[in-house]
Amino acid sequence: MTSVSTATLPWGDVWGQDEALRQLQAAASDPAQLAHAWLITGPAGSGRSTLAYAFAAALIAEPDDEAAMRQVLARTHPDLTALRTEGVIISIKDARALVERSYFSPSLGRYRVMVMEDADRMVERTSNVLLKALEEPPERTVWILCAPSEADLLPTIRSRVRTLRLHEPDVADVARLIQARTGADAATAEQAARLSQRHIGMAVRLATDANARARRDETLRAVLAVRGVGGAVETAARIVQLATDDAKALTAERDEAEREALLRTLGIAPGAAVPPAVRGQLGALEDEQKRRATRSLRDGIDRGLTDLESMYRDVLMLQFGRDADLINRELSDELRALAAAWTPARTLVVIDAIAQTRTNLEGNAAPALALESMLVTVASGRTL
Repeated sequence: MTSVSTATLPWGDVWGQDEALRQLQAAASDPAQLAHAWLITGPAGSGRSTLAYAFAAALIAEPDDEAAMRQVLARTHPDLTALRTEGVIISIKDARALVERSYFSPSLGRYRVMVMEDADRMVERTSNVLLKALEEPPERTVWILCAPSEADLLPTIRSRVRTLRLHEPDVADVARLIQARTGADAATAEQAARLSQRHIGMAVRLATDANARARRDETLRAVLAVRGVGGAVETAARIVQLATDDAKALTAERDEAEREALLRTLGIAPGAAVPPAVRGQLGALEDEQKRRATRSLRDGIDRGLTDLESMYRDVLMLQFGRDADLINRELSDELRALAAAWTPARTLVVIDAIAQTRTNLEGNAAPALALESMLVTVASGRTL
């Protein structure tokens, strides 16, 4: 992220969402336009959380209080409570703690703001915990929920929030942003914006991490090479391994930094034995890191499925004679050959199988088995 300049606080990192920005700026400055609960929806990478925290800063701080705005943007202001789960779902315990804090009066700012970044990760009973707080909110508390779409939340939640829908930026716009933020050359920035399908966070990673680009390319080429059941089993295992490697690359450095910080807090020198009295604290950290690793792996597999959907979407586009807007241009020869060999109906069967695999994984299906089933459909054109 680029730093926020004084002149643009607190909205400096909000990008490409002019209409949403206008509505939130108006709500922050005029109580008559301020709802007590908001739902910001949009595709991954569209800037939901960035916009949520900018809005929170505008609500909490006085218009000229730059220090308070920076505190909110740094997630350290006492009148901001934020929840972003590191697990697969938001626990009911975390939701209850969030609700309890929502009834506190603001200590320093104009409002108390509750931000839930992953509202789509609530199961029904967790949503019901939140529902009462949304029905009877304190006068100076504002809720901001973030989710990919309204459909990810219960109708009872949707009926109690004001929804703000974000849109996807153009590839060219994302590429220009990536160049400005990372210093990548124009070609790399364009490729990253295109392959990430305009997901800003993923585009930054692809532009700056050659290993991430290589893992993505290997995943797609491995699936293109599947020809039978044996290949499906081997490729499924390889996809899981690539997603595991990607997850480790994202979390390993953070895990080690957290461990070192905890040991320093406990007064334990690097390399020294951990006394039995504090092993429980270290174990709790390791358990949290394992939950985060599980989520990171599932997110990695989901990103792989998104990439595969983009590839077969390209095949379908070619089958209908449209080749000007391909996402995976680097694989154009292979995709043209596949488009000629398959019928559009078969391509749609594969795309449906990828979507079904995502649903199965959300239902806690074993990743390798779910991917094997999908890849058998890729190889045969038939569902199991």
